[in-house]
Amino acid sequence: MTSTEIVGGATGYRPGATLSLWTEIRRQASRRRTQLALGFMVLLPLIILTAFQLDNGGDDNDGGRGEFSRLSDLATSGGANFTLFTLLVSAGFLLVVVVALFCGDTVASEASWGSLRYLLAMPVPRARLLGIKVTVALLYSLLAILMLVGTALLAGTLRYGWAPLTAPIGGEISGGASIVRLLEIVGYLCVSLLVVASLAFLLSVLTDAPLGAVGGAVLLQILSSILDQITALGNLRNVLPTHYSDAWLGLLSTPMQTDDLVKGCIAALAYATVFFSLAWWRFLRKDVVS
Repeated sequence: MTSTEIVGGATGYRPGATLSLWTEIRRQASRRRTQLALGFMVLLPLIILTAFQLDNGGDDNDGGRGEFSRLSDLATSGGANFTLFTLLVSAGFLLVVVVALFCGDTVASEASWGSLRYLLAMPVPRARLLGIKVTVALLYSLLAILMLVGTALLAGTLRYGWAPLTAPIGGEISGGASIVRLLEIVGYLCVSLLVVASLAFLLSVLTDAPLGAVGGAVLLQILSSILDQITALGNLRNVLPTHYSDAWLGLLSTPMQTDDLVKGCIAALAYATVFFSLAWWRFLRKDVVS
C-alpha cells in the first residue's frame, strides 16, 4: 500500500511536488512589483551619487547643514563610506517598505486575486504553501538588500576610489576589514528586519488586502520608532521592536560595542518566531476555499 493510499490521496499524488521553490521564484520574478522594487534598489545609489555631483557643483557656502553635511562629506571619501551612507539613509524607512512589500503582499495578493483557493485545491498542503511563500519572500528581501549594497559599493568605488571605512563617530577601519564590517552591518540589518518581514507576513495571512498588510507593517514600525523616542516610557522602550534598530552603529566603534547587537538579535528573533508562528496557526485554520 502506498503512502498516498494511506492518507486517502489520489494515485501518484506527492505533496512535496505540488509547488516547487523554483516555480514560486519565477512567479514572483514576473510580477511588476518585484521588478520595480529590485530596480529601485539599483537606482537609489545612482540617485544619491548624482545628488552629490550636483551638490559639489553648487554653492559650498551652506554651513548650516550640521551633522548631515558631515556625513555627506564622509560619503564622498571612498566606496565603502558611500555604501555606509546609503545604508544610513535607507535602513530606517526604505528597507522597511521593501521587506514589508515582499512579505506582506505574498499571500494577501493571492487571496485578493482568488488564486489562493485554486492553489489549495491543486491540492497544495497549506503548510507547504506558507513555507514556500515565506522562503521566496525572504529571498527576494535579501536580494534587494544585497543589490542596494552591491550597487552602492561598486558605484561609490568607481567614482570616489577606495578608502578606509570611516565611522561617523570617528576612527578608521582599513583594508579588507572594511568589507567584513559592511557585511556584518548587512547581516544585523537582515536579522532586525525579520521583525518587519514576520509582521507583514502575519498581516498578509489575516487580510485579503495586500496594501493593508504592507501598510500595516510599515505603520506599526513607524509607531514603534515614535514610541521609542518618548523617554517617559522608561524601560518599556526596551521591548519595542525598533529599540535596537540602530545597534549596528556599534560595529563602527573601536572597540566594537556588541551588547546592544546581541540584545537586538535576540529581540528580533523572538518577535519573528511569535509572528511567524501566529501566521502558521491562523492560516492552517483559516477558511479559504469556501
